[in-house]
Amino acid sequence: MKTLVKHKFLLALILGSGFSFAQKPAQPADFLSSEFHQGRREKLRLALPPNSVAVFFANAVRNRANDVDYVYHQDPDFYYLTGYREPNAVLLVFKEAQQKTDGTTYNEIIFVQPRNAFYEMWTGRRLGTAGVKEVLGFREVFKNIEFKDYPLDFSKFDVVLFTDFKDDVRDDARNEGDLYDLIAQFKQKVNYPAKGGAEIAPEPAAANLDTQSLFTIMGNLRGIKTPEEIQLLKKAINISAVGQVEVMKAMRPGMSETEIQGIHEFVFKKYGAEYEGYPSIVGAGNNGCILHYIENNKPKISSKEMVLMDLGAEYHGYTADVTRTIPVNGKFSPEQKAIYELVLKAQNAAIEASVAGNTWKATGKIARDIINQGLYELGIITKVKQRHMYYPHGLGHHIGLDVHDNGPYEVFAPGMVFTVEPGIYIPAGSPCDEKWWGIAVRIEDDILIDENGQPVLLSGLAPRTVEDIEKTMAEPSVLNQFILPDLDEEK
Repeated sequence: MKTLVKHKFLLALILGSGFSFAQKPAQPADFLSSEFHQGRREKLRLALPPNSVAVFFANAVRNRANDVDYVYHQDPDFYYLTGYREPNAVLLVFKEAQQKTDGTTYNEIIFVQPRNAFYEMWTGRRLGTAGVKEVLGFREVFKNIEFKDYPLDFSKFDVVLFTDFKDDVRDDARNEGDLYDLIAQFKQKVNYPAKGGAEIAPEPAAANLDTQSLFTIMGNLRGIKTPEEIQLLKKAINISAVGQVEVMKAMRPGMSETEIQGIHEFVFKKYGAEYEGYPSIVGAGNNGCILHYIENNKPKISSKEMVLMDLGAEYHGYTADVTRTIPVNGKFSPEQKAIYELVLKAQNAAIEASVAGNTWKATGKIARDIINQGLYELGIITKVKQRHMYYPHGLGHHIGLDVHDNGPYEVFAPGMVFTVEPGIYIPAGSPCDEKWWGIAVRIEDDILIDENGQPVLLSGLAPRTVEDIEKTMAEPSVLNQFILPDLDEEK
């Protein structure tokens, strides 16, 4: 109670002082337009079954510790369809136009968090209902607290499509209309089945609930990128590639994995990338054999090791995914070179085969066959068809609003953007000659299928061949003069 009174007092001071959050902050000019998001909703509507409604919820706010939350990141589907980057919201997209009591019609509704001067002072400006209409182009916009009593009978639809819940959303008791409340209210409206532990059997679930189809429908939409999306992806990819180049030039024995990560991420921020698309992977030596190694805390890297660097900038929501593996001393040893060029051979063949109409499975087999043959010729495996763990993952994945983006994985089609990332990982103790131990190589590039059905390398700014990597690593770095004081030195 005391806290609430205090907040009301502060709010009165804010409003009484004439303090306003109405002024719009400067924004990058290359965000996706409201017309883009509206067009995506129209595409979704065409893909929905007759007499249906699709329901999307904003992402949850995730707590980091105590009263500090993680930086908020919108649900990719929600952002794709709305452009709204705030929490505590729900979107409804109808297949057919719905009629109001006054005779007017609508085919979509969004419920968003309202303006609040006090909270905006702490956590940033909100669009509110007026802002969502003005900036994002919605006509039917309501406060999230109005969802509970909004008169919509979900039982009249043949299908209500939504993604099933994970039951991992916190209830913010101070915030009426938060995501927890929105989900609970929706469950009640659609007669969502109770799960486990109920002493009294719940009423039968509504027969029109579909928690499966929306993932496929959205994947078919998001898997084919529009020109606007491709432009943002190219920017994210080029930023990531420049980060690889700058690290190649700055690399020297004795650097830490953390320092290498920091150079990459500084380049991201320098170009205006808001986030990393995923936790950065910087694995030196045997650490590179851990596919998703994110500790990045090895303090000093040996001159005899290689460093596997898998990092991607997220620019305005769209994520690159670029990996390079380089020798710390600037020169590949014979064993490092042999493994590297084998991976590159497999990658080049797979990229060349990634044409419209070919299958993901076929390109994956091309890369795997080349790697298996090469490992056999190097004596690392004893039979070409020997089962092993030196190449334990698939060839690639879609990229976009997620680093592992939703999309179809049958055949390649124009407009797809995806990775091709074969790798070989030989951890210490492997059943082969010790000279190969600790060598880990992944080469990952981002590929676009163009309008002619041909693969286009988007991440070519980052050197890929042994010759080009060694040449780049011999170039001077602007960071050579960036010397900080030794904090461990005794005075």
